[in-house]
Amino acid sequence: MDSLITIVNKLQDAFTSLGVHMQLDLPQIAVVGGQSAGKSSVLENFVGKDFLPRGSGIVTRRPLILQLINGVTEYGEFLHIKGKKFSSFDEIRKEIEDETDRVTGSNKGISNIPINLRVYSPHVLNLTLIDLPGLTKVAIGDQPVDIEQQIKQMIFQFIRKETCLILAVTPANTDLANSDALKLAKEVDPQGVRTIGVITKLDLMDEGTDARDILENKLLPLRRGYIGVVNRSQKDIEGRKDIHQALAAERKFFLSHPSYRHMADRLGTPYLQRVLNQQLTNHIRDTLPGLRDKLQKQMLTLEKEVEEFKHFQPGDASIKTKAMLQMIQQLQSDFERTIEGSGSALVNTNELSGGAKINRIFHERLRFEIVKMACDEKELRREISFAIRNIHGIRVGLFTPDMAFEAIVKRQIALLKETVIKMSRYPRLREETDRIITTHVRQREHSCKEQILLLIDFELAYMDTNHEDFIGFANAQNKSENANKTGTRQLGNQVIRKGHMVIQNLGIMKGGSRPYWFVLTSESISWYKDEDEKEKKFMLPLDGLKLRDIEQGFMSMSRRVTFALFSPDGRNVYKDYKQLELSCETVEDVESWKASFLRAGVYPEKQETQENGDESSLGGRNPPLPPSTGRPAPAIPNRPGGGAPPLPGGRPGGSLPPPMLPSRVSGAVGGAIVQQSGANRYVPESMRGQVNQAVGQAAINELSNAFSSRFK
Repeated sequence: MDSLITIVNKLQDAFTSLGVHMQLDLPQIAVVGGQSAGKSSVLENFVGKDFLPRGSGIVTRRPLILQLINGVTEYGEFLHIKGKKFSSFDEIRKEIEDETDRVTGSNKGISNIPINLRVYSPHVLNLTLIDLPGLTKVAIGDQPVDIEQQIKQMIFQFIRKETCLILAVTPANTDLANSDALKLAKEVDPQGVRTIGVITKLDLMDEGTDARDILENKLLPLRRGYIGVVNRSQKDIEGRKDIHQALAAERKFFLSHPSYRHMADRLGTPYLQRVLNQQLTNHIRDTLPGLRDKLQKQMLTLEKEVEEFKHFQPGDASIKTKAMLQMIQQLQSDFERTIEGSGSALVNTNELSGGAKINRIFHERLRFEIVKMACDEKELRREISFAIRNIHGIRVGLFTPDMAFEAIVKRQIALLKETVIKMSRYPRLREETDRIITTHVRQREHSCKEQILLLIDFELAYMDTNHEDFIGFANAQNKSENANKTGTRQLGNQVIRKGHMVIQNLGIMKGGSRPYWFVLTSESISWYKDEDEKEKKFMLPLDGLKLRDIEQGFMSMSRRVTFALFSPDGRNVYKDYKQLELSCETVEDVESWKASFLRAGVYPEKQETQENGDESSLGGRNPPLPPSTGRPAPAIPNRPGGGAPPLPGGRPGGSLPPPMLPSRVSGAVGGAIVQQSGANRYVPESMRGQVNQAVGQAAINELSNAFSSRFK
């Protein structure tokens, strides 16, 4: 059975030489412990020579696979320097340091690439150990701040395998409950089946104390028990005390100590070496059947792969090209499947990905972002009024200038740039191929942006008022009159969305905030106790409501995303509450609900900008009245239905017709103006001011209605 260890050593060397990850979990022993726990001294006692690097801070920075082989001559060999025998163990130490620095540098960094060292000696038993870096708490020098986590990940990479025995080294002068080695072993081996405890520095314990209960496996029991050893002190190491003398002193210590005398034959380095040899041999024998089955399965897989390459010649330059083309085709297929979607078993069931996420952005997020920039009617009226007055200058105008229309529309179209440019996220793919493809995608992204911005520039260059999407004054009035006559709505009271949300208003429901089942229609939002929709709690009409985001306070413990429904005129939305606060678990859910509310005609709140200057005379952002000119008011062209009687006297400002486009958000919008029945008809002096006021108001309403219906 001793030859099993040699066979496993050859397999380890083969995997390391090929530079591939071992897919076979070979039986091995990993040495785990904190800094200055005595790991290096235990390993050197096995060999009987000083050959491991020493110093302050972290010394072992790469895994050292130490293969001890019983032989006649005493020398060492490194796998990375084949054929060279190191008879001097000082040279072995220097080679370990140089090889470590070659990979990790001299800044105390770590690497999981192992160093394979084979030691032949007549004083050793066949044994293979993996010396891992000691646990550290604080980064020193140029070490990364997460050095502790990096070391733990490296250790777990070895000890989490079921075929790995764990040699947990703990100094006796520290509390066993605080042992880093036992803590790590407990995480991967909670039953203590694979863990072997080693207690070092028994000679350094305080007088009157001992580790008898630990060594007798009574305190923190392990299936394989504990073994105590006494290593050389720092003074002995600096004085180059011979290890054989140290082993003799260790034996004398156990035989003379009253607490350890009765178990001296089960303590010490020689006994530990024999136990590890026996444990590793038995462990290999126990895991051999499973290892054999796994090897046979992998051999069959590899033979099939080799069969596919039997026609390839090693010197054929086209092999690399064919392999690269196959990889590119596979990558293209995976990319298309991710974007287009597939019904495979590998589909993500936890969250949206690939094409589904893009679809959601275009149909929900993008639409909502565009609507958030839709013009506010009051602000639009104010801008139109300023534009008309600024274009007329000192003159008193009667007709609406085209330049005012173009100036306002250009500003609204230009607002689309900000939203369009947000669509610029592309994931990284794979290493070098990732870099090439991502660069290509980004180049296409730049061209896409140029084309979109060019399209916006086209729209800015010429306003096509004859387009079918442009409502205009006459069509807007006809649509408004038809809507008033029929009383029909576009959507009807259809269900738009259903789902769970939480009402955040404290006290709005008994028991505080809690989840409900919400049903959103085109006219109202209702909430029920559960999905059965049997017990309705409340129904809230949506007329006149808007949306706003709610920021969580500094002291808030909730991680939910909150928004609110409120009335712009300040009325209560529900009972005594000015707003109804709703929340979801994620931002994506909130954005999706906002898009649904948008379909129901509930728009987000607009931030009104404040203008400085001497325009306060507009009073509540109402447009100014044109002064009386003493001239008769001309007819407005393209007025359907011919002329209309003049405004009756005694009614300032006149009475405007109902709005052209009914709006849930903004109330009455727009109106009609009165056309004089004849161009030369005399208008009484008392009517001139009223007619001029009606003309100016109607011009502003005309533009306002066109913009509102175009950009909402």
